[in-house]
Amino acid sequence: MSEGTLKRKFPWEDFHGPNLGYVMEQYDQYKVDPNSIDIELKEIFDNWGSPSIQTNQMTISADNEHLSADKMTKIAEAVNLVTNIRRHGHLNAAIYPFEDCSEKNEFLLLEEYDLTEEDLKDIPAHLLCKDAPAHVTNGLEAYKYLKEVYKSSIAFEFSHVHNYEEKTWLVKMVESGSIFKDLSKEKRTSILKRLTEVEGFEQYLHRTFVGQKRFSIEGLDMLVPILDELISSAVQVGTDTINIGMAHRGRLNVLAHVLGKPYEIIFSEFQHAPNKELVPSEGSIGINYGWSGDVKYHLGANKQIKDENTVRAKVTLANNPSHLEFIDPIVEGYTRSAQEDRSEKGYPKLNVSDAMAILIHGDAAFPGEGIVAETLNLNKLTGYQTGGTIHIIANNMIGFTTESRDSRSTKYASDLAKGYEIPIVHVNADDPEACLAAVLIAMEYRNKFKSDFLIDLIGYRRFGHNEMDEPSMTQPKLYEKVRKHPTVRELYGNKLENEGVLKSEDIKNIIEEVETTLEKAFQKVPDKNVAQAHEIKLPEFVNSGLPDLKTAVDKANLLKLNEEIVNWPENFKVFPKLQRILEKRAKELSENGKVDWSLGEALAFASILEDGTPIRLTGQDSQRGTFAHRHIVIHDIENGETYSPLHRLTDAKASFAVHNSPLSEGSVLGFEYGYNVFAPETLVLWEAQFGDFANAAQVFFDQFIAAGRAKWGQKSGLVMLLPHGFEGQGPEHSSARLERYLQLAAEDSWTVANLTSAAQYFHILRRQADLLKREEVRPLVIMTPKSLLRKQQSVSDINELSEGEFKPVVEQPGLGHTPEKVKRLVLCSGKVSIDLADKLKTIEDNTDWVHILRVEELYPFPKKIISSIIESMTSLEEIIWVQEEPQNMGAWLFIDPRLRDIAPEGVPVRYIGRRRRQSPAEGDPNIHKKDQERIVTEALTQKVLDQSFVNSK
Repeated sequence: MSEGTLKRKFPWEDFHGPNLGYVMEQYDQYKVDPNSIDIELKEIFDNWGSPSIQTNQMTISADNEHLSADKMTKIAEAVNLVTNIRRHGHLNAAIYPFEDCSEKNEFLLLEEYDLTEEDLKDIPAHLLCKDAPAHVTNGLEAYKYLKEVYKSSIAFEFSHVHNYEEKTWLVKMVESGSIFKDLSKEKRTSILKRLTEVEGFEQYLHRTFVGQKRFSIEGLDMLVPILDELISSAVQVGTDTINIGMAHRGRLNVLAHVLGKPYEIIFSEFQHAPNKELVPSEGSIGINYGWSGDVKYHLGANKQIKDENTVRAKVTLANNPSHLEFIDPIVEGYTRSAQEDRSEKGYPKLNVSDAMAILIHGDAAFPGEGIVAETLNLNKLTGYQTGGTIHIIANNMIGFTTESRDSRSTKYASDLAKGYEIPIVHVNADDPEACLAAVLIAMEYRNKFKSDFLIDLIGYRRFGHNEMDEPSMTQPKLYEKVRKHPTVRELYGNKLENEGVLKSEDIKNIIEEVETTLEKAFQKVPDKNVAQAHEIKLPEFVNSGLPDLKTAVDKANLLKLNEEIVNWPENFKVFPKLQRILEKRAKELSENGKVDWSLGEALAFASILEDGTPIRLTGQDSQRGTFAHRHIVIHDIENGETYSPLHRLTDAKASFAVHNSPLSEGSVLGFEYGYNVFAPETLVLWEAQFGDFANAAQVFFDQFIAAGRAKWGQKSGLVMLLPHGFEGQGPEHSSARLERYLQLAAEDSWTVANLTSAAQYFHILRRQADLLKREEVRPLVIMTPKSLLRKQQSVSDINELSEGEFKPVVEQPGLGHTPEKVKRLVLCSGKVSIDLADKLKTIEDNTDWVHILRVEELYPFPKKIISSIIESMTSLEEIIWVQEEPQNMGAWLFIDPRLRDIAPEGVPVRYIGRRRRQSPAEGDPNIHKKDQERIVTEALTQKVLDQSFVNSK
């Protein structure tokens, strides 16, 4: 046996049955004559002593317990048996509403482990189940007790949890019976009342608004009492913010009963009748509306939980389109922002007890949508942890018309969570009291270990995917069972009546009371004929432009900040090469008044922090910067410790957080959007490693960031930094897909910019920080540079920061033109602007005939500025748009109609750039270089343009 084997703890638990018996026999012989046994076993006994069994936090040693080989073997097999009950008992549990448990075959039988009942009677109960009730005294009783515990209507999967303390605690909670509380008559009656409200609401909608979609909760009615209990438990321990994310299934019921959205407002939405007058002018419910709106089962709401006149907590149900699980990281972002105190410099102070996230998943979507795994991965990461999310799978055992066997490769919908060591409880949605037990263990675990917990609520779907769908076409046998199956309200009402808790008259009165309440609410709804067709009225701030904002910073203050940015403790050992770079950058400003891109950003951040605005920046390499340019967090080369000068600024009045993110665009962008929505005073920036990769987060751009305000009135000032520029790096490292953001640009949805200088970047960041306090705030999309980061042409003079402002249009410096002489006006944006400037240096001929405008802000399109410049050019013969992207990409399709709109009569608008292509860029850098040279040459050459690359008016 190798030395390595002997140095580790020997796994006696690997030996059981005949193997352990043999080892015991050899040990007895070893005690008589050590040299008479196999040399390998002798070495084991020499190093590790007597064989032992680890069970229930205790060790049973053959020597200490004076056990015979046969007795030791029996105990080992009994331990193995109960371990397998804990590990596999869920396979025989009564967790499915339509499954007759009496038909299930017994498993984990004694004979399979070479045990008899007499063997078990001879083993003390505490060796097999340390936490069993007092009446369980021997191994046989422990065996029977554990089988009952683990095969009931609530089942447990904890074996994948590796932390010993957590797993031991979970097992104790289950086996001691601590999760099952004796419910009072009042509590049980309140559960029945809630189930009656849930069912009554759905049935009222079904018969009143025949054939309308509502995505009923029926079959999973217990979801509402579960949410009630989760919220109540959270508030009791001092949590003041509870955020809920869910898809459309059951949302109307959750809005009505958990968020308190009045029935009459929901009814009016079905009636297509005016409902603004029905919204309470004062009260605890806030309902989200934009100007174009959304369907009723996508809307969210806010609710205040009050204790007399004191608000104890706020509950938010997040708005969510039909993209199901994509709300998950957004709600996590909501929650993290509510847990952080950003009022002081340094990293924000985090208190995870202040807020809690509840995510309700679909059984098909949880394993099916990759955003779920991306979000689960956030739960223990420093920049994203929220102290434990309660996950609920609203498991109706079917996805649209797809059965489980066709929608996942695992047994349970919840199996994905095992990879993240999240404890799982499966519970039958037809057993209300088991459901509350699941809530209890989930909340106790979250409070104690600050980790995620998952409740797999297994029920069914009473109707089709929507109420107009006929499910029997695809699941005839299942829906034959569904139609015959009593509701959980009926089942629980019968249970309470049979146990003498309530009388049949009491149950009938509860049903009639709910019906009366619903009918009274419906009577308040205006007649739908009152509603008149009308144009969507836009808010005043839409298309009104931005207010004049002062973004310049005093020169003396900029110089002071510059010194602080390269100030670190004396004993902090910075990488020598990096130290020289940072000090040279600072020296360029202090001695020559020059600011490069990275310094311009750092000065913007520093001055924003001094103004009292918190900042949060995340991305896959944001601390250093993908292109080794930022270095906003530096590392000690001797001990690996980190330091950020922006955390130690003398006059900073707010926090600064910068986190390297996981390799996930979707979940991280969603998280940052959610964080920004919930912390609107914070400048939140997300940076893509390359702008191309943002396409992995396209749902968030389309459904939330660009449209959230119009649909739901949900404001955001999120900044997205997307490295963009054609430099010969191939199709995947060139284009941030500028065209997509411009296509989504309307109604001031966001600002889209493509910048070329440090000063421009400085001012647009400061402008965005100021806008956070105003109604005109909107997201900001910036096409940031790559190689341009280090080019001299992007360097700005300090005076541009201390005296200037952001310019939507920049005229090419150095041309010295006379407007009356200009024949060709070239407009461009981003890196190609610098390529044109470089080309100009090589042209010896007079260039009075051409002028170049850099369109730095593409949306909102700076029409007035460009029109004013054009008006001065009385000899203008053509307007050219130059871009490096292919013709069907980039800004051309957005710019073309706008330029034609302002072009003087008879002046053509033409295009110079790459031809229309499938792929955004060439793969060969030499081909790229030649094409780029052609583009800038044609733009600056006085000749008839090559018609294969132009688009005539």
